[in-house]
Amino acid sequence: MEQATAHAASVNIVTEVPGPRSRDLAQRSAAALADALSLVYPIYVDHAHGATVTDIDGNTFIDWIGGVGVLNVGHTHPSVTEAIIAQAQRFTHTDYTIVPYETYVRLCERLNESAPIDGPKKSALFNTGAETVENAVKISRAATGRSGVICFAGAFHGRSLMAMTMTSKVHPYRAGFGPYAPEVYRAPFANPLDFNGDEEAASEYALTQLRKMTKTHFAAEHIACMVVEPVQGEAGFVVPPASFLRGLREFCDEHGIVLVFDEVQSGMGRTGKLWATEHFDVRPDLLLSAKSIAAGVPLGAIIGKAEIMDRVPDSGIGGTYPGNPLACEAAHAVLDAFEGGLLDRAVIVGETLKTAFDALQAEDAGIAESRGLGPMRALEFMQPGTKTPDSDRVDAIQAYAAQHGLLMHKAGVGGNCIRVLVPLVITDAQLEESLGILRAAITATR
Repeated sequence: MEQATAHAASVNIVTEVPGPRSRDLAQRSAAALADALSLVYPIYVDHAHGATVTDIDGNTFIDWIGGVGVLNVGHTHPSVTEAIIAQAQRFTHTDYTIVPYETYVRLCERLNESAPIDGPKKSALFNTGAETVENAVKISRAATGRSGVICFAGAFHGRSLMAMTMTSKVHPYRAGFGPYAPEVYRAPFANPLDFNGDEEAASEYALTQLRKMTKTHFAAEHIACMVVEPVQGEAGFVVPPASFLRGLREFCDEHGIVLVFDEVQSGMGRTGKLWATEHFDVRPDLLLSAKSIAAGVPLGAIIGKAEIMDRVPDSGIGGTYPGNPLACEAAHAVLDAFEGGLLDRAVIVGETLKTAFDALQAEDAGIAESRGLGPMRALEFMQPGTKTPDSDRVDAIQAYAAQHGLLMHKAGVGGNCIRVLVPLVITDAQLEESLGILRAAITATR
């Protein structure tokens, strides 16, 4: 720890963690909020900037969570902040479909231009990732006249009824909240780790099982859409083989199914490209975005083939808040940041993380895999010599790291993955500092 922080310019821990003021607020929270709203880190934020967060006790941490993938451009990005303030001084809301405004139109134009989708494209804006999933199903059903939905093991798509049904992890997301939405079918996802790193074996198995499901689970001609994350997020940043995604594209084309890529977590520069889809050269029919699209202001988007989007009857999608002007202006500033060189920075961050994570895996028998795309990276921990998820060790690593100034958030169906959702504006010094803390935490928990 001494070596990692000797030259530190960012981490500054001045009290025990959590500090006294945060502990007092945690007690107030427990008394005033529903018990279900438990706290991963009971440290209350006072201010944040770039890749750092400072709590009300004066402790400063490096943030690898980024609001759970919402702050790819960093906390309080100056251009985003200025855009929000300027728009708030003009007007904050009208409901676009009642009294429209230009910034919504211009944002959809930019998203259409950016999306790796064939042919003419159109977009619609919503509030959250879950809303984009719900509406993608509605759009697909309207376009096809069918009702079935295919999703995948390990998926996370949100917490509203349809999105929760499509989400794979039972606890805490699904248990006790049924009955679930009908006609949702879950297929295997191609995870190379399940096949000792053999990507083609993983792809072949998953695609074979999908085809078998047309005999045992559903009639392909009754399926409206297939919704898949090109890189699974909550499952622990599982990167499928390109052949798997190509196989899904072929399956959907064969059966007239709408292929939906959920890029709520993997999009907006998280993998070093604006869309993770670009790594695979596979083009969906609908692409979903949220989280980092507006740097913390609630916004979601569906970008899709015009011929599909326009099959929805008048006023069949929408709502009161979607495409709020504050969110639209924030999103323009986010896109400006990526066009201004932040994607290049993301590539550098990703290369640094990959080198460090691969080295950690080589040194530690408890790290089953170092994986990811660009700066969307993860370490999966298993008990040495087994395939038993080691969630206890991940918890211990996170606890150690937090005490020493690094905030991380785990993932994985077994809760055994460390994932990186660090703001892409992190400096080289902050990256070195935080990797030093992570290495110390891994060493201390062996």
